[in-house]
Amino acid sequence: MNKQESKKRIGVVAGGPESLLANLVDYQEKIDFWIGCDRGNLYLIEQRIPIDLAVGDFDSVDPSEFNEIKSYAKETIIYPAEKDLTDLELAINEAKKHDLVELYLFGVTGGRKDHELAAVFLLEKLLDQPFRVLIIDRLNQLTALKPGKYQVERHDEFENISLIPLTKQVTGLTLTNFYYPLKEVTITRGDSLTISNYLIEQTGHVSFDSGILIVIKSSD
Repeated sequence: MNKQESKKRIGVVAGGPESLLANLVDYQEKIDFWIGCDRGNLYLIEQRIPIDLAVGDFDSVDPSEFNEIKSYAKETIIYPAEKDLTDLELAINEAKKHDLVELYLFGVTGGRKDHELAAVFLLEKLLDQPFRVLIIDRLNQLTALKPGKYQVERHDEFENISLIPLTKQVTGLTLTNFYYPLKEVTITRGDSLTISNYLIEQTGHVSFDSGILIVIKSSD
């Protein structure tokens, strides 16, 4: 099986504030295919990471920057400024054309709050897809979970772990190998009970019966 036919880990880089952008080079060995989303293409160019596909209406770059993107990227898809989907959603739709196993979203936090919230809610929208989705910035890693049992690994850079209900309630929540363990509790959106926890072992376990959880790993 060649690389084109195998499952892919795809990174999508949007144009959020560069000050919050993760070091993309740190993820280069994990990611097989890079999609630049509008101004996010310039971040990929700055970090000398090949762009497999550039997507967007490119209204956040000037003509010289656009020419640089177009000459650097292997392929460019241009959309009109007036459209029903955000540039990020268009990029995700392009990613979904591949046999995805993981989708990494960079440059989608900070900046405009409407774009940031839309990106977080995309985690819920993509929950039923057969691939894992992570939002990553310099200080945080976010993912969404539907009911089930999960293993969580300790990350030296992102030690703090918060579990936030995206739905009105999450029921039957159990945490093991956490500093603050829980057993079959119900948490409600807005509760602070599950904020700022951390693992006391290399591996922890999370399980719950109903609802949707956003798991946020953060650094101080």
